[in-house]
Amino acid sequence: MTISEELARTIIDPKAYSQREIVDAAFARLRAEQPLGKAEIPEFEPFWVVSRHADIKDIERQPDIFHNGDKSTFITNIEGNQRVKMLTGGEPNLIRSLVSVDGDEHKALRSVVFPHVTPRAIRPLEDAIRGIAREFVDHMLSFDGEVDFAQDVAFLYPLRVIMTVLGVPQEDEPFMLKLTQELFNNADPELNRARAELSPEDMLKSLWETTMELENYFKAVTEKYRANPTSEINSLIANAKIGDDYLNHRQLMGYYIIAATAGHDTTSNTTAGAMWALAERPHLLKQMQESPERINAFVEESIRWEVPVKHFMRSAVADCEIGGQQIKAGDWLMLSYQSGNRDESVWADPFEFRIDREQNPQIAFGYGVHVCLGQHLARMEMRILWEELFKRLKSVEMNGKGERTISNFVCGPKHVPIRFTVN
Repeated sequence: MTISEELARTIIDPKAYSQREIVDAAFARLRAEQPLGKAEIPEFEPFWVVSRHADIKDIERQPDIFHNGDKSTFITNIEGNQRVKMLTGGEPNLIRSLVSVDGDEHKALRSVVFPHVTPRAIRPLEDAIRGIAREFVDHMLSFDGEVDFAQDVAFLYPLRVIMTVLGVPQEDEPFMLKLTQELFNNADPELNRARAELSPEDMLKSLWETTMELENYFKAVTEKYRANPTSEINSLIANAKIGDDYLNHRQLMGYYIIAATAGHDTTSNTTAGAMWALAERPHLLKQMQESPERINAFVEESIRWEVPVKHFMRSAVADCEIGGQQIKAGDWLMLSYQSGNRDESVWADPFEFRIDREQNPQIAFGYGVHVCLGQHLARMEMRILWEELFKRLKSVEMNGKGERTISNFVCGPKHVPIRFTVN
């Protein structure tokens, strides 16, 4: 039942995720030998590692038993947990957002934006998003055959889309990109706030500083949109109420921050990962150009393939059984979406990028009541970008070694150097 400490440390090591084959091999071993085992690492609270697709779904469909907000929603050590509670006045998460609340509060917060991001609601955005996609395809082609697709396209295009939807001015986009990378890539010396290797204590200090900088920005946003409400998402958040009261400070800031950061970083990672897969597989571009109707399958496979959110944690509030194991009230569980999207019992050839899958029940967006609020917008913006790019690309291949961010939470490619020709 207990996972070896070596294996347990591997699956939470930010550096292992920067070399995906290492963490994929570790999870493949767990799925085969200990699909629901307990990790016991001295400096961490013990936690169950949920590695199978079916078990992850089973937990996610029971939000009344498995809570998001009772403990940290991402893996952190005991000392880090204590420091977060000191900073937040006792709460286990630095940011109080949709992913770290439960029950009626989650339902109320989700209802603020949900009606505005359904497939029907976002359909009128298609023309504007297509215009943005064409702008970034032109930008890519202006590099005359060689470009870092992650840095010069994938980081920037989803950023422009989500900032437009939120109502953030274009001149603020570099600021938002910088703070998003600091927030999600705190272990990566190339992207974190200090641009250096950080101790766990310094990482938390850095995260807090980034969070405060974001809060200062969104304080002005709140004042602006309460004075002059519009239809943009940030205005909906600024003016949202639960009952007769505006969202409290932590609810309000958490909503802004999750919408502005996760709203583009996850899509950026998926888009960069899709290009990396495409550049290593010449047949894929040919397939997509010969069968453009497969574009949705390409997008869905890229989501499964990249899995930008690697895990979330859940806390059991009652005794129950999952995957043949007895879970006790108070137990902490790590839902590995990285592993669930490689489950051999669900996908043939899970370590290959294939667009001919008859079914693709990927769980990269989560499942159940906490499924990603922006999933339909993310799919739309990726589909439109590839539609515009595929008809102009003649060939593409890697032009050097790709690199991934050092992070065990939200991460993906940070450098995808490619060489391309155009029609």
